[in-house]
Amino acid sequence: MLFNREELEIIKQEKEKWDREYERFPKRDVTFTTISGMEVPPLVTPADLEGFSYLSELGFPGSYPFTRGVYNTMYRGRLWTMRQFAGFGSPEDTNRRFKFLLEQGQTGLSTAFDMPTLMGYDCDHPKATGEVGKEGVSVSSLADMEVLFSGIKLDEVTTSMTINCTASIVFAMYLVVAEKQGVGWDRLDGTIQNDMLKEFIAQREWICPPRPSVKIVVDVIEFCTKYVPKWHPVSISGYHIREAGSTAIQELAFTIADGIGYVEECIERGLNVDDFAPQLSFFFNVHNDFFEEIAKFRAARRMWARIMKERFGARNPRSWMLKTHAQTAGCSLTAQQPLNNIVRVAIQALAAVLGGVQSLHTNSMDETLALPTEEAVKVALRTQQIIAEESGVVNSIDPLGGSYLLEFLTNKMEKEALEYIKKIDEIGGIIKAIELGFPQKEIADAAYRYQLELDRKERVVVGVNKYVSDKEIPIPTLKIDDSVCDRQKERLKEVRRMRNSSAVRRCLQAIATAARNGENLMPYIIEAVKEYATLGEISDVFREVYGVYRDPGYF
Repeated sequence: MLFNREELEIIKQEKEKWDREYERFPKRDVTFTTISGMEVPPLVTPADLEGFSYLSELGFPGSYPFTRGVYNTMYRGRLWTMRQFAGFGSPEDTNRRFKFLLEQGQTGLSTAFDMPTLMGYDCDHPKATGEVGKEGVSVSSLADMEVLFSGIKLDEVTTSMTINCTASIVFAMYLVVAEKQGVGWDRLDGTIQNDMLKEFIAQREWICPPRPSVKIVVDVIEFCTKYVPKWHPVSISGYHIREAGSTAIQELAFTIADGIGYVEECIERGLNVDDFAPQLSFFFNVHNDFFEEIAKFRAARRMWARIMKERFGARNPRSWMLKTHAQTAGCSLTAQQPLNNIVRVAIQALAAVLGGVQSLHTNSMDETLALPTEEAVKVALRTQQIIAEESGVVNSIDPLGGSYLLEFLTNKMEKEALEYIKKIDEIGGIIKAIELGFPQKEIADAAYRYQLELDRKERVVVGVNKYVSDKEIPIPTLKIDDSVCDRQKERLKEVRRMRNSSAVRRCLQAIATAARNGENLMPYIIEAVKEYATLGEISDVFREVYGVYRDPGYF
């Protein structure tokens, strides 16, 4: 304990005197809560942390329970990876953006895919009409992936790919591109999102029902454990849960619950927890409430360490570490007065850094209007670089650790998130909870409450419901030409003309047979990709064997 009982009693008495004085004075007519609705006391003292143990609750960076950071040296040893989200138009377009960002000092690649790719349709499918390359890069076959990473040595960069129901297919393409470059799989470093539980909770980009979808996720985890040891085969993602309208506590709780679900499924598969757990990674949102967000990252690390050690019996300290990417909150950006978004993003990025993330994407000011322009994405990257190089916040590890307010919020978030996890356990686990619509309804209710607060002006969004201006500020936006679709269709047509069609059919049949037999699909998908089977064709096998999931609409 930081203070003995006698000192705490004196502090408590003095705090009561201060409270009486505080109540005598008028206050602003606002609600003093976090964005998530968590009450923030006017003053926090050691008496509010009674029983708090420095070693068991806080500890040291790089040591259990990792509240202060997963690495001993944190940013004094190495800065976080600056990984700006990029992907639009054709693979050629995105390849040029990748190289531009690397020239500007970005230290890792992050790939956005268009909606047809995300949903398992080739660029020439009728359902792809009007969407090819519009919100990410279009990838239908290995030929696209070869162009996408042309001139980029895959053993010299870390790559993140934001894709889920077709993650196994795109990852197979990436592995084959590495082979063609002469890069061994053991030298590849990066992350594929591949988080289907989050899709059913929040983002709703799926092909198959929850259970076969999670089975394919576990296939990728098992494969990477054996053959791609530096790769993170799943990025357990709270980002989209928060974007759907959750509170910070719900984001924390449902993300950790998803992580528990994947660990349970891997153990059920027969995997040893210490073999696969070090390769798991996380992805969180960073919203506007500065201290709430910092507390969320700290609580997440402590919760995961304890869960892995105490619930799953992991013995390797690397299995206890919650390593996370973060992205500033897209849902906080406004089309009104878009220059204000630069300030929002800077505050959110600073919270992520003080929260101890390993990787960070900062949104561009124009992302609520379109995919970012080069100038906008450069400003977003410079925001990270200024924090890293000019602010001085990286000089001390967890500089806000020990703040009475921050420790109070960290404890409160952990406690309330664990209550959600207990409820999910009582339901029968996260997959069962999703099938019953529990997290979906909780998020919908939270989003509704928040919107009511905005409508009543109980919560302020500058430029939207306060300090409004009738004058629009035009800013340049990126336009994706429809000719991208024509060029992509031509490449796909050529791929189908040149490939060995009988070999493709054999590979697709092999995937179907393996799926029906419950085998790991990754080796079969890799062989199909090598023969230039398309993303849509392999996805059609999933649809045929596992069926297509329809949203039951719990709301």
